[in-house]
Amino acid sequence: MVVQIVVGLGSGSLALLSDAAHMGTDVLGLGLALAAVVLANRPSATQRTFGNYRLEVLAAVINGLLLFAAAAYVFVEAVRRLADPAEVAGLPVLVTAVFGLVVNVISLRLLAAGARESLNVKGAYLEVMADMIGSIGVIVAAVIVWSTGWMYADSIVAAAIGLFILPRTYVLMRHALRILMEVAPPEIDVAEVERRLRAISGVTEVHDLHIWTITSGVEAASVHVLVRSDDRIHPVLDRAREVLTEAGVTRSTVQVEPVDHVDQQNTTAEAGEP
Repeated sequence: MVVQIVVGLGSGSLALLSDAAHMGTDVLGLGLALAAVVLANRPSATQRTFGNYRLEVLAAVINGLLLFAAAAYVFVEAVRRLADPAEVAGLPVLVTAVFGLVVNVISLRLLAAGARESLNVKGAYLEVMADMIGSIGVIVAAVIVWSTGWMYADSIVAAAIGLFILPRTYVLMRHALRILMEVAPPEIDVAEVERRLRAISGVTEVHDLHIWTITSGVEAASVHVLVRSDDRIHPVLDRAREVLTEAGVTRSTVQVEPVDHVDQQNTTAEAGEP
């Protein structure tokens, strides 16, 4: 990556610089994710009752902002250069891009086996594959510039890499912001979960159902369930937790309330009104 930046600046290749920026944000993103995972596993402080799990999400937001900034710069600069092409030294760019491609191929081979077993490794595998595609694009541009002197090729490939980064940035940011906004996970049908809770024998009402994501892979839920009589509380509680677990919730809080208890609350509230 450092070599790409040095050669990119020296040769005037925006395509090589865009590939370096892409690789740099990937490395930074993986580093932030790793640091977040390490911090998340530390014992939580008294006031941080959820621990440090959200650090991983904040790391994803930072990485997404960096990716967006890099992609925007590359794309704007590429458009500017299409109007006023800059001189690019093709041979140094070609050699550097080939070296980067070799490194990516080796990394892919090392990660291939683990990608089938671990989601984290699979994510790293896909990032390296994206870097490899960028390196191939830079090689194509360098060959064209070196052999024909057509400088537009460098800017076109740089713009393509910038456009390639943007959709991935959108997906990353959308996922992270959904978690921060505590939107229900897309794979969990909240309406179906509520329907199944209402279908539990002895349940008369379900309210205040909330399902959200604490961090990747940690789904939480809280719900109030009304029952006809006290003797149904324990069976209803057990079944409600089963329903939430089957839906993909890993942490749940179920409050089971007798109907007369809720009626008493409503009566008290009404009596206190002016």
